[in-house]
Amino acid sequence: MVQTVVRVSSMLTLLLLAVFIAISLEPLVSWLAHRGLRRGWSVAIVLSGFLVVLGGFLALVIPPVAKEATALVDAVPGWLQQVHDHQSTLGRLEDRYHLVEKAKQQLSSGGGASGIADGLLGAGQMVLNALVSTAIVITVTLYCMAGLPAIKTFCYRFVARGRRERVQRVSEEIMNRTGRFMLGNLVTSAIAGVATFAWCAATGVPYAAALGIFVALMDLIPIVGSTLAGIAVSLIALSVSLPIAVATAAFYIVFRLVEDYLIVPRTMKFAVDVHPLVTIVAVLAGGALLGIIGALVAIPVAVATGLLLDEYVFPRTDRS
Repeated sequence: MVQTVVRVSSMLTLLLLAVFIAISLEPLVSWLAHRGLRRGWSVAIVLSGFLVVLGGFLALVIPPVAKEATALVDAVPGWLQQVHDHQSTLGRLEDRYHLVEKAKQQLSSGGGASGIADGLLGAGQMVLNALVSTAIVITVTLYCMAGLPAIKTFCYRFVARGRRERVQRVSEEIMNRTGRFMLGNLVTSAIAGVATFAWCAATGVPYAAALGIFVALMDLIPIVGSTLAGIAVSLIALSVSLPIAVATAAFYIVFRLVEDYLIVPRTMKFAVDVHPLVTIVAVLAGGALLGIIGALVAIPVAVATGLLLDEYVFPRTDRS
């Protein structure tokens, strides 16, 4: 059984992520359903909103990326010409370190064309796996969102009738707090995105809107997301100047401190009523066990654990 679980662990992780997304979006779907819309239409509206946000992000990101990629390809012949020019910077570096010869040796030791082909096949397989995983998560999320009431009713039938109402009350509270956690996470991510846009627009860093959305998405990943986003934006700021890049790095260090010690603890305490220490420990433990997905679902799991302790464990220990 353990070996079977290990083999399907990646699939179980994707299913866990899909269920978490469905539960997180349930308050919004329920709110629309309570306004008179059928559940199917509510799910469709929520999905359409998500697709609009994703389309807007791609519309902001793809043009500058394509433009920079085209500029990079156009610059390659000039770089090759500079390599053979002994008066240029690249030419002096080539004369001193023989970079072209070392690159040829690396290609030869790596199998030449076959090594490059293997690398391209590996990259293609990674892209294909990412697309398949995304399709699985979206499909399972849609089915869970559409049939969540029936799924909950089916699961509650496994509980004895005398205890069913209590279990249902605790379960609904867990799901409500999970939805509030996701809302709080979106609020902190939106703050990070707006701060990034304002900083980039003020300092002249290119693609301020795209970077703002990128940082907001990365900030959804607890602990490491905002750090990785700050590093990426600081590297892009190098295209302006080194002082701007250093100032950008300092900005993200200060913002990370403010986010970790002021914004996130207060937001999460309001959203899920969890102590900041429990938040940090849960995220670290979840990230160590399941990576990014584990860090994302760690706080709702901590909330569920606390509610179960308050409901079933602590009353018994207090009476004994």
